[in-house]
Amino acid sequence: MRTHVTIIGAGLGGLTLARVLHVHGIPSTVYEAESSATARTQGGLLDIRDYNGQLALQAAGLTDEFHGIVLQGRQAMRVLDRDGKILLDLPDDGTGGSPEVLRGELRQLLLDSLPAGTVRWGHKVGGVRSLGDGRHEVAFADGTTVATGLLVGADGAWSRVRRLLSDATPQYIGISFVETYLFDGDTRHPTSAKTLGAGATTALEPGKGIMAHRERDGNVHSWVMLAKPQDWFDGVDFTDPDAATTRIAQEFATWAPELTALITDGETPPVLRTLHTLPVDHRWDRTPGVTLIGDAAHLTGPNGEGANLAMYDGAELGRAIAAHPDDMETALTEYEQAMFPRSAASAAEQPDLHEVLGDDTPHNLINRFAEN
Repeated sequence: MRTHVTIIGAGLGGLTLARVLHVHGIPSTVYEAESSATARTQGGLLDIRDYNGQLALQAAGLTDEFHGIVLQGRQAMRVLDRDGKILLDLPDDGTGGSPEVLRGELRQLLLDSLPAGTVRWGHKVGGVRSLGDGRHEVAFADGTTVATGLLVGADGAWSRVRRLLSDATPQYIGISFVETYLFDGDTRHPTSAKTLGAGATTALEPGKGIMAHRERDGNVHSWVMLAKPQDWFDGVDFTDPDAATTRIAQEFATWAPELTALITDGETPPVLRTLHTLPVDHRWDRTPGVTLIGDAAHLTGPNGEGANLAMYDGAELGRAIAAHPDDMETALTEYEQAMFPRSAASAAEQPDLHEVLGDDTPHNLINRFAEN
């Protein structure tokens, strides 16, 4: 009998793994802490790249469905200075290899592709422990437990499963994002909307920046980027949205009002996203019956690769299991030996956020786009 796979985390990586296993007739169960698929918003646009994320969706048999949710024209890129002057304006000519989709729509596509009952909602992990002989027990906050012969941690940056394999913990990188939305921007916020390009718009200077994406139905998703120590953000009261917005906007007091309005006119409370990473060369010794995918395995700063790598990890692990259904250790060894160098190379090749917000910004970003 084939080993039933237990996956912790119903993010894009865990769901891709479950789908690829399903394609190959291998059962799995995904345990997710959230109470339902709609318990929270799932973030903004993702550029799904043709060398990893799209290959994962191909392995999952979902290429046509993926093309059905692509937002056309969103690969356009505009770079502004602090006064709103356009420094670079690259249109989406339809030839780019990274079409944009909404994370929530992609997640729902994967959920819809799985048999009913595959995902068990409301199962927050309280702890994990080895039972010996490659088996592990997962204890949930509601007092229930599950024992499994193959445990996969797809549980993100603060993975509980990682503790079975590694002592590494994510470290703050010295940069945080503050996130908000403008709804129906073209109608309700025309001045700011006119400043934005058709896809992503970025305005940067050393140590700070504002970035915005056009999403579906005219909605604008905005982020402030600030290179500040964590205790600086601890001094901002995010439980008081108006006070937090005012404090963040003060950092951009001399910027063009159509840019700062992306902060001050936000229609959702500002949400702090502190950025953490694992060591670039993070790896572990082969441990029977357990492995990691996505951010649980190789958390990096926001560089566009995270979701793509998580899905690719899931697809590659699923294919390795399908190739060795009666020999899980061979499957896990094959997966990890390819994943470790792949994730390290990806982290090394992508621009460092400190470089993006460095002394020569935004010209370093413009030069990078010119090189590509």
